[in-house]
Amino acid sequence: MRGRDSAPGRQARPAAATAGQAAPLYAAIDLGTHNCRLLIARAGNDGRLGVVEAFSRTVRLGEGLTRHASLSEAAMVRAIAALHVCAERIADAQVRRTRAVATEACRRASNADEFVARVRLATGLDLQLISPLDEARMTLLACADLLEPRYPWVLLFDIGGGSTEVVWAAQRPGRPPQLLATMSLDSGVVTFAERYGGDRVDADSFAAMAGVVGSRLRPFDAAHDIASAVAAGQVQMVGTSGTVTTLAALSLGLGRYRRARVDGRAIHFADIDTLIAQLTVTDWAARAANLCIGPERADLVIAGCAILNAICRLWPVGRIRVADRGVREGLILAMHAEALEGARRGFDAGADAALALSAD
Repeated sequence: MRGRDSAPGRQARPAAATAGQAAPLYAAIDLGTHNCRLLIARAGNDGRLGVVEAFSRTVRLGEGLTRHASLSEAAMVRAIAALHVCAERIADAQVRRTRAVATEACRRASNADEFVARVRLATGLDLQLISPLDEARMTLLACADLLEPRYPWVLLFDIGGGSTEVVWAAQRPGRPPQLLATMSLDSGVVTFAERYGGDRVDADSFAAMAGVVGSRLRPFDAAHDIASAVAAGQVQMVGTSGTVTTLAALSLGLGRYRRARVDGRAIHFADIDTLIAQLTVTDWAARAANLCIGPERADLVIAGCAILNAICRLWPVGRIRVADRGVREGLILAMHAEALEGARRGFDAGADAALALSAD
């Protein structure tokens, strides 16, 4: 349940995106439990992305997965339709390097192989299932320029549709952040909303969701002594998910979601508590009418708030740096780094270069 990219219509491409430019285009697709997202961009050597086109569509691929352990036919059809749009836009932009990945819904589904084969046949895309560790690596890479050097430790989380990923990382002067440990919880906004409801969520259900997450995170906290670092004021918390980006937009009083205002913003725990208290007394219709939430997220945002509440209570850092970015951006930066390495070695990495995300 990460941030938003675009309305259903195509964005106009800036002049810098013409095919004649020397800098190559990269495309990354992140097929999650809730959304299908495409990003086409140029990556600069400074690690910044020049976005050419972004596309996002709600597909709810993981709908019913907790009950049936397999992707439903309707969900697969929705996802393939969105992926077909992505493939067309990649072809139109003449992208040379593309990665398409799937996360928790496909990791859990018994018919994932069948779905991947159908995607390849229908769209030509080679959809790859990535592990929670790979997902964490790409998210940390995408968020690297939001990290503040004064903090030696980083606690990054991503509240997704089917899972919640938590990353514990170290940063040292002059070095990229070092991923130390990750944890993937099989609790996300879709799975919780299906279990506890998405209209009016009572206080007991909210507490139950937060309690599940808190109990599962405590062993991770103890194993890495995170609480001690938090108490010493040495931890920066970064959140990348639709839950935190939505709360950030609401805290700004935006009439409509605007990524440029949200990405990189800091939101304090006191403001989070206030917003959660306001949202938990509303029903689906009231949340759907808010343009920063909308009908596609109105049944999911309370579950996200419960997960966020558990994270904030366990690790009272005091504020969260909000990131409207994630796996797609990390994939593009990784592809660009691989291309640069290939050039240094005297060969073109090419359109089909394999990106070894899990190589250790």
